[in-house]
Amino acid sequence: MQTSVAKEAERGIRYSLLAVVAVGYRRRDPGAIVNALIALVATYLPGRLERRYDVTFRPWQRVYLTSAMLTHAIGMLGPYDDVWWWDHMTHTHSATLLGGLTFAAARRNDHDPGPRVLGVVACAGILWEIGEYVIHATANHLGWEPVLVSYGKVDTALDLVFDLVGALLVVLLGDAFLENLTETDE
Repeated sequence: MQTSVAKEAERGIRYSLLAVVAVGYRRRDPGAIVNALIALVATYLPGRLERRYDVTFRPWQRVYLTSAMLTHAIGMLGPYDDVWWWDHMTHTHSATLLGGLTFAAARRNDHDPGPRVLGVVACAGILWEIGEYVIHATANHLGWEPVLVSYGKVDTALDLVFDLVGALLVVLLGDAFLENLTETDE
């Protein structure tokens, strides 16, 4: 993917996130609004990481990251409830992002990334599920619309399974797709 095409795609994703905010506002859906705004901020992470850690993302990597933000935000408008595979896709996608970051950090520090990727993604997934439950339960207790929804034990277990699917994809494909982020100047 060429740089100009990637920049246009990123811009389109950001505008789409603003559209999710607008739809969420119109529906009076605080979950959609909050999630889309957080996702919008997260689309600027690649640039921040590039400046902070002296790495350069490939254009497709930037679009991959920002598209994860968009699929999650769109999910808040209905696909999480209406499309059976949407939650699985977003958990796998998000897990590959965290796993990729962990993989790159491990490789840059001359460590075996496999166990680190699996451990970090599993721990983050568990913490996410606990946080999701707490936020949902607290919002329900207070009579507020929850910004995250917990769908029960089976959904939690499936979320963790798909988190691990994403982690395994990174372990298997990380060297091929993340070498630009793992190289050091030494």
